[in-house]
Amino acid sequence: MLDREGFRPNVGIILLNAQNEVWWGKRVREHSWQFPQGGIKYGETPEQAMYRELEEEIGLRAEHVKIVGRTRDWLRYEVPDHFIKREIRGHYRGQKQIWFLLRMCARDNDVNLRLTDHPEFDAWRWHEYWVPLDVVIEFKRDVYQRALQELSRFLTWPANGHDRRQHGSRYLRQPHPPRPNPEPPGSTCATADGAATSAGAVAAGPAEPVKSDG
Repeated sequence: MLDREGFRPNVGIILLNAQNEVWWGKRVREHSWQFPQGGIKYGETPEQAMYRELEEEIGLRAEHVKIVGRTRDWLRYEVPDHFIKREIRGHYRGQKQIWFLLRMCARDNDVNLRLTDHPEFDAWRWHEYWVPLDVVIEFKRDVYQRALQELSRFLTWPANGHDRRQHGSRYLRQPHPPRPNPEPPGSTCATADGAATSAGAVAAGPAEPVKSDG
């Protein structure tokens, strides 16, 4: 389903834990990391597509998350010709996306990357909000930057210098440990058993640890 300009409607998902760290997934058999995303099917709203993609790609359902915000309008990126199937070149230009910011209300081990027969990710981790864009495929970097920038207005940041919204680093950094600042009043998202979500990295199987990528 393409619009008149050749862009396919799509949703992107930025999932937060209690420390305002984001869910960061490693693509299957690749050394590239990204947020969950996927196309909007005919007859779906962006919100319906977001919940479907959330379950298909990382195994979480609507009751596992809370919507914090979304982008005001579509964010677009063009796909280079050599990434486009030959039969649709000249018609398909890229993706237009509505991005959702979600708060996770579940435990880390509720994530299931093997829910479908064709998983998108083979590992994941929590990462500081301003993700390293040099591990994102180049033609998506600007949209990631714009989505993170726009959605950062929904967050309350501590007064300890962690808010880098004016910089948006494009360089790899070592992950920070969980920050001790409490969740802002009114935005706490409790898990089903009252346990707090923990920061870390886990593999596609919930009990398997992932080796650090450095």
